Amino acid sequence: MTDMQVVLIILIIWGIPSTYFRSKFRKIVYQTDDWKINIKPLFKKEIIGLFSNMYPGNKDYLKTRNYYRVYLIVYLILFIIYKFI
Repeated sequence: MTDMQVVLIILIIWGIPSTYFRSKFRKIVYQTDDWKINIKPLFKKEIIGLFSNMYPGNKDYLKTRNYYRVYLIVYLILFIIYKFI
């Protein structure tokens, strides 16, 4: 198994929980519990919520946003490693 294949497998495995993190984050940002928020391509408010502090008093938002940021940074690092191997 080559290094590229190993990183690809890690990328796929790391991508599995993305639906959970994104769903939880989007439900907080858009303030809804509707499941359809996961399939709608609403990105503007989500991007603003990821890079700013939309709800400074909401501890769940801050915790979820920070976990989602770390998750995305690791995902980006894995993708860069995959791209340059």
